[in-house]
Formats: sequence, C-alpha cells, structure tokens
Amino acid sequence: MRYALGVEYDGSEYHGWQRLTAHDATPDETASAPVTLQATLEAALSKVAAHPVATICAGRTDAGVHAECQVVHFDSEAPRTTRAWTLGVTAALPPSMRIRWCAPVPDDFNARFSARARRYRYRLLNHPVRPALGRQFVAWERRPLDADAMHRAAQQLLGERDFSAFRTVHCQAAHARRELQRLDVTREGDVVVFTVQANAFLHHQVRNMVGSLLEVGAGERPESWIAEVLEGLDRTLAGPTAPAQGLVFVGPRYPRDWPLPEEVLFDV
Repeated sequence: MRYALGVEYDGSEYHGWQRLTAHDATPDETASAPVTLQATLEAALSKVAAHPVATICAGRTDAGVHAECQVVHFDSEAPRTTRAWTLGVTAALPPSMRIRWCAPVPDDFNARFSARARRYRYRLLNHPVRPALGRQFVAWERRPLDADAMHRAAQQLLGERDFSAFRTVHCQAAHARRELQRLDVTREGDVVVFTVQANAFLHHQVRNMVGSLLEVGAGERPESWIAEVLEGLDRTLAGPTAPAQGLVFVGPRYPRDWPLPEEVLFDV
C-alpha cells in the first residue's frame, strides 16, 4: 500500500535532504550517520514498519534549509493506521522533525512527479545588528533594502524561462527551463519576505535569485539589471548565493483529484 506523508523539519543540523551514499559521504559523516533528513526519516519509518522503507520526496532541500510541509511517499504492507504512522514515526524522529499527517494514496501517486508546483519562502532580517533569537530561520542583511524595488525587479523573472544564470554549477537538471509562477517581495517591519512559486526549481535557484535581488534592494544595481542577468544565461553575471538558513520549503502543490490535505492542494 502507498502512503503520503507531510513532513516538517528544521534543516539546520543536516546535510540536506538526500541520503548520502558511501561515495558521497566523508569518513566522519559515515561514522555519525544518519546525517541527512531522508536517512533519518527512513530509519524511523523502518522502525515503525518493521521492515526497510524507502522514500521519494517532492523536492530535495539543501543543507541548512527547512521545510514547513515536505511531502514524501513510501510503500508498506505493514498493518498500521494513518494515526500509527503519524504518531509512531514522529516518536522515533529527533525533535527537529515531525510528521504533520499521513494519507493513503493510489499506487500511481508520486510525491515528486505528481506535484504541479512548489513554493518557498525566504525571510531576511534587514537590520544593522545580526539576529540572536531564531537566527537559524532568518538570514541577515545590514544594508538598508528597498523591498518595493526588489519586488518590481522580480516581476521580470516570471514566466517560463531559461534560468541558467541562477543555477549552481553543480546542478544536475537536464535543462534550465522552469516556469516561475510567483515571486513577491514584501516587508514586515525589519523582515523582508520573498515568496516564490514555480513548477520546479533548479539547484540553488531561489537563493541565487534572492542574492541578485539584494543587489537591487541595496541600490548597487538598477531594477533592469535582473532582466539582463536572466538573458545573459551566465551564473557569473548574477549576485551571490543567499545564505541557506532563511529558506523554508513551504511545500508542493498537487491537483485536487489526489486524496491529500488541503494545505498541499490547489486548482490547476
């Protein structure tokens, strides 16, 4: 039987989502495993299921990135209720992770390929002094920022485009074309919030877009520069990669014909 899980986590202490292979891991990482979110979740699921469990996620997050509602699917014939999966797996997880919900789904549901959109939120404290409380969930920029200018500049990125200028050199995607559906920049007191939605994202795409928009917000670049960077298709022309700790994977979005909680559904 196939199940979908909504998973919330603080990614501060992990080496990202994806399970490390023996080839990927250093000796220190191997000795202290599990060090990734996927390995940690699969260990807890396997304990509750009483057999090895493998997972597929909606979107792999980098080291230090958090998730409000990551969605994964797994298969198991273990006689467990959705309540048992939710509570049992959460009890077997460290405090930095929890299961929000569990739902039985058809065998053709795939957490990654069934998703039609993914949403991220990036929060940044714009203040002369760095944060102390909650610093693992917010980035910091001391330069005064013009959120309205960043929002106007960001609208030049919307639509289906080639985002080669905003992908890391380590990105393994077959191509750089993505449909950016939303990129809003707002200010809430001293905190600047970037809300981003696309059909899918390239490796470091959100953080690279934010890093470039910060150059506009600080007055270092004109608003039109963002379009020039996009059209240049060259990562070296864009701004620096924004820090990971401000980034939260809000979650994927699925068509309403899947039997999932409202928080991950939308009208296509």
